[in-house]
Amino acid sequence: MFALTMVQKLIPEINKVYFINQYTLFHILSGSGSIQVDFKNYSNWQDKAIYLEKGQYIKFLSGDFVVRTIEFPSKELFHNKEVRVLFKHLISLGYIDFKECDECQKYLSETVFEPNSTDIIDVSLKQWHWQNPFNASKDEYQVIFDIKEVIDKEYQNHLTNKDFEAIVRDNGYKAHALVKDKLGITIKRLFANKKLVESQKELAFTDKNVQEVSYDLGFKDPAYFNRLFKKNTGYSPTDFRNNFDFNKKDSFVDDLLQLIQEYHHEQRALGFYADKMNLSVKALSKKTRAKMNDSLGRLIRNEIILTSKRLLHEGESVKEISLQLGFEEPNHFSNFFKHQTGITPSEFHS
Repeated sequence: MFALTMVQKLIPEINKVYFINQYTLFHILSGSGSIQVDFKNYSNWQDKAIYLEKGQYIKFLSGDFVVRTIEFPSKELFHNKEVRVLFKHLISLGYIDFKECDECQKYLSETVFEPNSTDIIDVSLKQWHWQNPFNASKDEYQVIFDIKEVIDKEYQNHLTNKDFEAIVRDNGYKAHALVKDKLGITIKRLFANKKLVESQKELAFTDKNVQEVSYDLGFKDPAYFNRLFKKNTGYSPTDFRNNFDFNKKDSFVDDLLQLIQEYHHEQRALGFYADKMNLSVKALSKKTRAKMNDSLGRLIRNEIILTSKRLLHEGESVKEISLQLGFEEPNHFSNFFKHQTGITPSEFHS
């Protein structure tokens, strides 16, 4: 049993960087936009929850989010090998879908303000394993997260394939084959991704020069670090730092998102938004990628999907929604919806 340091309702500022200083649960109560965690953007977060650990950050890329946060002071709790699946995210941001979890909803509505309880951790763990995001057994997950822990601790060093095989050789699993099969990615790429994220954090949130950052990340040759960073991000380390100046007030994100929210019903063309922002399509696309780590086209498509889901929840027919969102035919809208979400509008509404 442990005490909750803080449970609060938060209406986050748009595009503000919130640094995580303690293990924290974010329960997204409402919101129609995207969030960004460690330079990756994610959409459709209403009524979902994520656990973040110290050293991460979160940004809300829309102004209508309402969030419940719970901070946990007990570091020992999160060293538990079962609990780590909640916050040691693998290839994407792990989450708990509270719409599918009656026990989670009951707990948060009835007992969230009790000062001493680990129940929220227990129900989240049950839900996470029920969701089973990578279709793996609990033993397989433990091996995968053993590897993730080593990567998190050793990313500044250069580990060989044999080093990783040695980690799990007593468990009867072949590390590389297991990770590739379940995550669809190699250990080498997981390792490289961790290095990239940490280098981005050093550039965005410290005043170290590029040479210092490259040495901190275990690169002996700063020129090689520069080439590798640009290959993975499209920007040199210096350009990346200038574009992600989190202390400088920049209305670009607010202005662009407001335009998309206002015109996505009728405007799909990138040129329309470029004209409104007084930029060329190429310049707007590049700046959007740099500022929001996402493409302009995907931001527009995400907004269309969010609106269509809201309208489906409100009982609007496919025909009515297709007209409201500017589709020529209802089947065009249905095909678009299925392509973006993997299910038809009827399946979503049922």
